[in-house]
Amino acid sequence: QVQLVESGGGLVQPGGSLRLSCAASGSIFGFYVMGWYRQAPGKQRELVASITNDGRTTYADSVKGRFTISRENTKNTVYLQMNSLSPEDTAVYYCNLHLSDRDYWGQGTQVTVSS
Repeated sequence: QVQLVESGGGLVQPGGSLRLSCAASGSIFGFYVMGWYRQAPGKQRELVASITNDGRTTYADSVKGRFTISRENTKNTVYLQMNSLSPEDTAVYYCNLHLSDRDYWGQGTQVTVSS
């Protein structure tokens, strides 16, 4: 059983920054990928960024240069540093762990960018 606990969402003004954290616990071993997805109202859930446990990263085009994903393998924790936020980044952000062909999800954290 794997559990993901997210933190760090909230309300921020355009141009501001937020840092999301996701701590994973449970039976986690071998190769796995951790990442962040987001879902805005009326839209499909989309990949924001992901990182493998050997450090390879992937970013959505819309966040390249503004968001940075990182992880601490010893803590099974992944972070998403979000800079230069815009209203278009408003969404519920979900932490994801892909392990042994299974996907695990966090409960989601709301990020609202508004003046």
